[in-house]
Amino acid sequence: MSDRTVLILSGATASGKTDLAIALAQEFDAEIVGADSRQIYRDMPVGTAGPSPGQLAAVPHHLIGFLDPFERYSAGRYAEDAVRAISSIHRRGKRAIVVGGTGFYIRALTGGVEPAPQYDEALRVRLAREASLHPPEFLADWLRLRDPRRGRELHPMDAYRVLRALEVAMARSAHSLRKAPLRNLKNAAIAWKLFFLDVPWPAIDRRISQRVAAMIEKGLLEEAERVGERAIAASAVGYPQALAYLRGWSTHGELRATLERATRRYARRQRAWFRGEPATEWTAPELIRSAVREKLRWRTKRE
Repeated sequence: MSDRTVLILSGATASGKTDLAIALAQEFDAEIVGADSRQIYRDMPVGTAGPSPGQLAAVPHHLIGFLDPFERYSAGRYAEDAVRAISSIHRRGKRAIVVGGTGFYIRALTGGVEPAPQYDEALRVRLAREASLHPPEFLADWLRLRDPRRGRELHPMDAYRVLRALEVAMARSAHSLRKAPLRNLKNAAIAWKLFFLDVPWPAIDRRISQRVAAMIEKGLLEEAERVGERAIAASAVGYPQALAYLRGWSTHGELRATLERATRRYARRQRAWFRGEPATEWTAPELIRSAVREKLRWRTKRE
């Protein structure tokens, strides 16, 4: 391991990733690269629990708050953008810490899976037109030509799934014409170490209750109203519940209860995901510093 080894720090929501990452970055002269599929969007710091202005000023951050909430973004694009940011950090002689809880982003970044091609609006519009002009059997035959295995699995009359499978098959075909594969840490020959913050569930549960109350107090409702229901980013936990309250579909007490319940479910899904990632090292937050020193061989300038 060396200074160029990337520290990947993940954990369930409310596990303390942001504060710990900033402390580590300050101690080990590092910069932070986000790995959160909602913190990538601009003007949504409350609902996404994004870094505060003070935290952003304390340590350079990358891939945080840089996309319009209506813009689509893929895991493949994330991996390429993250590798680009990490390479730039290393060229400046700094260390890189990747921080976030979006498991598929981290898997794509480390090269554990080849992500699906980026969403193609023109292709989807074209296929929708074809579906309006031709019977389902035509689309099923087309799918069998493009992807025989998937074509055999789907019933010819299951028009929705056939159309989506055809979209993926055609997008992959176009993607395969690229001169180079999607970049990730594996094919960029950049070493990495992944730690998941092993925080007991009762502590996570308690912090989620505190976070939900703080989010409502800091302006989640106003933020959700500004973003609106049509934004891609509005599917993030918190925004559907806030918009439902604003429409009069729930009381304030029900808003808080549904927010807490949705956030707890999300935290459980994050924990389950990383349980299935073989390279993940579950580590108590108070042991992360010593693990970084021991396993990445990071040292401070004073040392």
